[in-house]
Amino acid sequence: MIPEKVFHQILALGDAWRVTTVDYVEQERKVNIHIEETPLLWAREPCPHCRCPQVGGYDHAPERRWRHLNVCQLESEIVCALPRGQCKECRKVYTVRAPWEGRSPHCTQEFEAFALTLAREMPVSKTGEILGVTDQKLWRMIFAHVDAAWADLSWEDVVWIGADEMTRRKGHNYLTVFVDLQAKRVLLAVEGKDAGVWEHFVQELAKHNGHPKAITQVAIDMSPAYIKGVRDHLGNAVVVYDKYHVVSQVTEAVEAVRRAEVRQDVQARAQLEKTCWLWRKNPEGWTEREAARWEQLKDKPLVTGLAYAMRLQLQRAYVAATERQARSRFLQWCAWVRQEAEAMTSGLLEPMRKVADMVERHLEGILGHWKEGLTTAFLEGLNSVFSAVKRKARGYRSIEYMTTMLYFVAGKLEIPYYG
Repeated sequence: MIPEKVFHQILALGDAWRVTTVDYVEQERKVNIHIEETPLLWAREPCPHCRCPQVGGYDHAPERRWRHLNVCQLESEIVCALPRGQCKECRKVYTVRAPWEGRSPHCTQEFEAFALTLAREMPVSKTGEILGVTDQKLWRMIFAHVDAAWADLSWEDVVWIGADEMTRRKGHNYLTVFVDLQAKRVLLAVEGKDAGVWEHFVQELAKHNGHPKAITQVAIDMSPAYIKGVRDHLGNAVVVYDKYHVVSQVTEAVEAVRRAEVRQDVQARAQLEKTCWLWRKNPEGWTEREAARWEQLKDKPLVTGLAYAMRLQLQRAYVAATERQARSRFLQWCAWVRQEAEAMTSGLLEPMRKVADMVERHLEGILGHWKEGLTTAFLEGLNSVFSAVKRKARGYRSIEYMTTMLYFVAGKLEIPYYG
């Protein structure tokens, strides 16, 4: 079988196109695949303007090239002077679209599919190095597919959502990321973290066939702005405070106790030196060195140790089987923390007392895990998604690049998209 027939079958050109020649350019280490139309093209080509089936050949556009998949580790390109047709009804002249062309004007669909697969797994810059193309070309490809796929996405089945903030860079540059907790996908990323982002979400919800009244549950942190946004724009939704943010608040309170104790007590300062990460982890996550350090500290009268025990006790409340058991455990925990804080004249447990007040104040939302059956596991894992997105978009940290990469990585879009 001659090479032209082989490539004709590989490219699945049908009988409207044919491969005329395949040549190897030694100086460029490149394979050129030359294609032209056959007379059968006009028998099946309707006019794109009036859909009239009577179209005839007019002339040819200047020769163009499309990057294709490598052949035996050699770069390959499709070369074709696309035919121009003229409608016999409306008399308009147009250029026939190449069936192999992707959303990028100089790439084939097969090359785009391979490039997008690599870009999902590694930084765009690394993908460019492997394929021998520029970052800008790859980004244009990603933007084209993500924008088209995201615009056609349907949110009509979205009823459980979560929202969390993502830091774009050092400082106060935030994105609010909305996720579908049932489908485990990112829906929307909006700059900022105020109540206004919820208005933006509701507007996009309507554009994607969704409705605010269909949203029955919302998982958020305890940000007053988020609470106000949900109350103003999603009136039917029950607010659920996810476990990750509740435990994070308690963990930060333990750290505040440690810092205060280090400042107040010289002896405690020596004992607590280089133990910051010890108190931030669960015991099962300790390294051997951290576990050994705990053995040295567990019998010391450290207030930080008591605060850490309070944190572990709060986490145990989340293993309650029912909402009633969970309510009882949380209320008992709040009472215990307040009692210990009041008995301590040094005031070192004040951060823990404030967290207990916060837990009691937002208890109904915290109990949403049991009352509503909402799981926030995907929301809790968003931090790792954010890290992956920042790594893949390295060097391109504008809002547009970050949101596009976020949809590309975690939006469960149909990509490559040629709909």
